[in-house]
Amino acid sequence: MAKACCPGACGELIQGWLYGSEKLISCPIDWYATVEVEHKSRLTHRAGSKAYQAFLSTLRFLQQPSDYIHELAVHVESTIPQSKGMASSTADVAATILATARYFDYDMPADELAMLCTQVEPTDSTIFSEVTLFDHHRGTVSESYGQIEAPIPILVLQSTIHLNTVDYHHMQRFDKLKSSAPQLEKARKLLRSAIQEKDGALLAEAATLSAIESQRILPKPLFASLLDIVERQGLLGINVSHSGSAIGILYDEHRHDIEKVVNSIEQVDRLNFYQTRHYQKLIPGGAHSLFDDANIA
Repeated sequence: MAKACCPGACGELIQGWLYGSEKLISCPIDWYATVEVEHKSRLTHRAGSKAYQAFLSTLRFLQQPSDYIHELAVHVESTIPQSKGMASSTADVAATILATARYFDYDMPADELAMLCTQVEPTDSTIFSEVTLFDHHRGTVSESYGQIEAPIPILVLQSTIHLNTVDYHHMQRFDKLKSSAPQLEKARKLLRSAIQEKDGALLAEAATLSAIESQRILPKPLFASLLDIVERQGLLGINVSHSGSAIGILYDEHRHDIEKVVNSIEQVDRLNFYQTRHYQKLIPGGAHSLFDDANIA
């Protein structure tokens, strides 16, 4: 048996036009997909179409006989919400690839993982352990800035709106992306400094700047009201899923009363767009193999 996991995300810290194409830096959170690969006699097959496609691609990449399609089972365990921009598909796909590679005792490097993931679909940078500026279509890394040193509390607002990421990528958005490029470059520099200086407030400032720019392309319901709550209560910042519907409120649990924040959101959210909320942590990312049954949460 081989096992691997990958975190989900609350959208992105930044996403936009950088270095000549659309790129992103995901916002990984402490919510995981876990995948097991084992003989069918010992494990029930349970995997969606993308995870199964990832399994087949990995077998081909490792040049394994096609008979393994019938001999092995892929079992995906995940409660990450789907079609919300929370990297559920990336988590399933990346963990499946690593678990399959681990089954055959292959230690897959990050560049190969990125290449295989993007063959299945546009991929979030949650697969990397460092904060990584990533071309989610081509599977190439532009820059890595280091790891997030300390987890940052994030209130994840799960919208009632479902949005397939594929639909976002079919939108006519490139003119708007390019017009936001100067602000995205500012956000990128802020985020790089935030990681270097271990400054959570600066990281949230970069995310907020990118979130504001994303409203040009895929507006979120009540975004202006939520941003006003962040500013009035002195919270760290706000981030969004640029190609989905989730929103994150970043805060300091020692300084901010999160229940007061939730009450303020309920007062403006009369139509209950964000009635489902999750209290998570912004963490270092990274898909990885699991060598035991230790709790990863």
